[in-house]
Amino acid sequence: MSSYAVLSRQARCAALGFSPGVIDGVDGPKTRAAYAAAVASQKAKGLPFIHVSGLTRIHGHWTAGGHFANSVDLKAYHVLVEGNGRVIQAAPHTASKSHTLGANGGAIGVSMCAMGGAAERPFNAGSSPITEVQLQAFICEIARLSCAYDIPVTRWSVLTHAEIQQTLGIRQRSKWDIAWIPGMTSPGDPIAVGDELRCRIIAAGGRT
Repeated sequence: MSSYAVLSRQARCAALGFSPGVIDGVDGPKTRAAYAAAVASQKAKGLPFIHVSGLTRIHGHWTAGGHFANSVDLKAYHVLVEGNGRVIQAAPHTASKSHTLGANGGAIGVSMCAMGGAAERPFNAGSSPITEVQLQAFICEIARLSCAYDIPVTRWSVLTHAEIQQTLGIRQRSKWDIAWIPGMTSPGDPIAVGDELRCRIIAAGGRT
């Protein structure tokens, strides 16, 4: 197995409640034990270790553009949520997309069309900040996808672009989406914001 395949397996085990130890892409004894336990647990429920689609994660983003999807957005993401709350299924969820550097395999990229011209420091939400209706549609769509593909809503399986490097150890290029949502005066800790989003996704019916 490649290190990325091992890493994805580790993240899946953690999402199912079986700790593989450090998520580092190394197939060590803790990873193998967690995998065996997770497989047995899923089998007892009549489920495979992962959904037949091969999808194990959902990555949340913003496009850093306007409130309406453009051709670049449509090429990069599986699902887009426009500023008015309209949800666009841009591609089959298993299609190859380039939404997250080094971490696209097995992941659905869901992005809000927003934050064009935004700056992290000093904070400026730009010309197209995330709207409340857009955020709610984004949350509901991720809740739906998590149930459709048996993806528990956890830090290891439903996470924002800004959390990828810290949680999965896959280096990104200073991405800070999504570290700000409506109601915040400035960007926050990505994992704290991710936790808030996950709480809302679960409240909207996301898979636990």
